[in-house]
Amino acid sequence: MKATDKALKSLAILGTLGIVVGTSACAHVGREEYESGMASLREDMTRQMTEGDDAVANRLGARIDGVEGRMAQLEQDIQKLENEFGVTVERLETALRFNTPVHFGFDDANLDAEAQAILSRFSEVAQEYYPEARITVEGFTDPSGPAEYNKVLGQRRANAVKTYLTSNTGLAADRVKAVSYGEDTSRLVTTQGGKLVGRENRRVVLVIDHNGQIPAGATIAGAEGTRTKG
Repeated sequence: MKATDKALKSLAILGTLGIVVGTSACAHVGREEYESGMASLREDMTRQMTEGDDAVANRLGARIDGVEGRMAQLEQDIQKLENEFGVTVERLETALRFNTPVHFGFDDANLDAEAQAILSRFSEVAQEYYPEARITVEGFTDPSGPAEYNKVLGQRRANAVKTYLTSNTGLAADRVKAVSYGEDTSRLVTTQGGKLVGRENRRVVLVIDHNGQIPAGATIAGAEGTRTKG
């Protein structure tokens, strides 16, 4: 892979990282670090390409602008999801994790109208920016009942979401995987009376595994002219 392509992939990965506070082993970055890293990477790439070839430097600058612009559009759409539906998004090095308010009734795996609206908007974002990426639906339960039963119930919930996404939003079935974490205490989110219980834990999490790829639609300018990637 050419050095410029490697640098663009690094730029894309850096651009998907956001403000997240947590103890996950996955890579996270703060806003100041993100902005500093973006500026430094742009400076390094431009300096490399201006050493004797201004025309190449100009083409590289157009590519960087296209990637940054597309990532800015992605951030705007993510912000809309957060504002309209209360979705929270973790930007990881090779993935986007959507913590959705898609909740279920006790011992239930049915989707209500609000959940369907959230899933439809999520699908629009996934197909717009990462049309080839793998999507994982993670199903969860609260700890009421046997752990073995909850693992099955979490799978039912994940399967229900996968079925909705692939049957109603245009996502291809081979792009969506459904898994269950059941009552995994390391992933539950609310406490009550000293125990991790509650409707908030009866949920799904949606993960776009983009592997650091540039968001689809980024403008690329090269020797042949300008084209759109996507």
